Amino acid sequence: MSKPVVAIVGRPNVGKSTLFNRLVQDRWAIVEETPGVTRDRIYRTVEWNDRSFVLVDTGGIDFGESDLIATQVKKQAELAVAEADLLLFVVDGKTGITPQDKEVAQILRKAQKPVLVVVNKLDNNLDSKEIYEFYELGFEKLFPSSALHGIGTGDLLDEVVKLLPEKTEAEEPAIIKIAVVGRPNVGKSSLVNRIIGTERVIVSDIAGTTRDAVDTPLIWKGQHYLLVDTAGIRRRPKIAESVEYYSVLRAMRVIEQSDIVILVVDANEPATVQDQKIVGYAHDAGKGIIIAVNKWDTIKKDSQTYLEYEKEVRNHFAYLLYAPLIFISAKTGQRVPELMDLVQYVSEQQNRRVPTAELNRVLEEAVLRHAPPTYKDKRLKIKYITQVGVKPPTFALFVNDRNLMHFSYERYLENQLRTAFGFEGTPIVFKLNEKDRRKK
Repeated sequence: MSKPVVAIVGRPNVGKSTLFNRLVQDRWAIVEETPGVTRDRIYRTVEWNDRSFVLVDTGGIDFGESDLIATQVKKQAELAVAEADLLLFVVDGKTGITPQDKEVAQILRKAQKPVLVVVNKLDNNLDSKEIYEFYELGFEKLFPSSALHGIGTGDLLDEVVKLLPEKTEAEEPAIIKIAVVGRPNVGKSSLVNRIIGTERVIVSDIAGTTRDAVDTPLIWKGQHYLLVDTAGIRRRPKIAESVEYYSVLRAMRVIEQSDIVILVVDANEPATVQDQKIVGYAHDAGKGIIIAVNKWDTIKKDSQTYLEYEKEVRNHFAYLLYAPLIFISAKTGQRVPELMDLVQYVSEQQNRRVPTAELNRVLEEAVLRHAPPTYKDKRLKIKYITQVGVKPPTFALFVNDRNLMHFSYERYLENQLRTAFGFEGTPIVFKLNEKDRRKK
């Protein structure tokens, strides 16, 4: 990362995610009274006093738990400490120092990074003398605060930017944002880990392990990407916990902010209506779309297996014939490199511009092959086409009466453009404009 990194660490339930949301000025990390809600590292950029840095929220470091997820949460927090330039050690000002706080402090001292102790939850009593006991943790600077109410966070940010490495003028690279979406337990996190070659996100066989949207910067063949693993999206009647409800909302928002969406489906399970809804949301938002059928290594195959699966998936996503389909295994790495190459290709298709002269040549041939529709003896006339945008490719059609355009003819024109120019993996948008229509 070109920007400095600041990591928020501490034991569970001291208000780390509340502080994270306060500093990024958005409800991004999920906040609940239940300990252990945050599991993976979450990255967001913070701007303060003309400086910007990457803020990382981490799961609570719990030395008393030994189950798989708790162990991996601790590992994720330790990785965040290792990559950070500055550490915000959050403690609970109401409960005072605990043995767990002391154990976290030992980890932070070994890191040999600047540490600011944030004494949180002092909602009405920032001047309490009890905060001085936290000097026992061995760090020089204490910042009494209430992340919930935003008290004391300005002073904290002032100190953070003072301690950041010197500002360097560097051109920010163009970043392609990829959202990895799908139902729970289809292998999204395993795919992300396989792509980046490390255990960046927590993986287990427990459905719903990923709760937040997890950002991972990545460089692939010289191109910068931001890879976002999202929580599995379930049907609404199955969303019982408020934590999971907010996870789904976060996943939908990640789709909105992405450039390309990879829908991961399980080769062992038929695609569902929920898969259609997930990818339909991406389609409506104009995002590039790739369908990745995961766990292909677990399927018994013959010469017809691939064709049968392809036909089944295409039938289920009939309106996404433009979306590339790839069969992968996150576990073995089968075709994962090809998937990333496909992402790059779809990005190029999203950004493709076609000269107006070529567009009108294809339009003229399309109209000659298949005449526009009529209604009450009045025929649609398409006079002109020009490209007015990318991501998704957007075209202005100048017509005599937009009400005469039938959706089936619009689909026909879309197919003609795809045949001539590609646009694989991206929706196409038409904007109808009435030209030279005189008022009666």
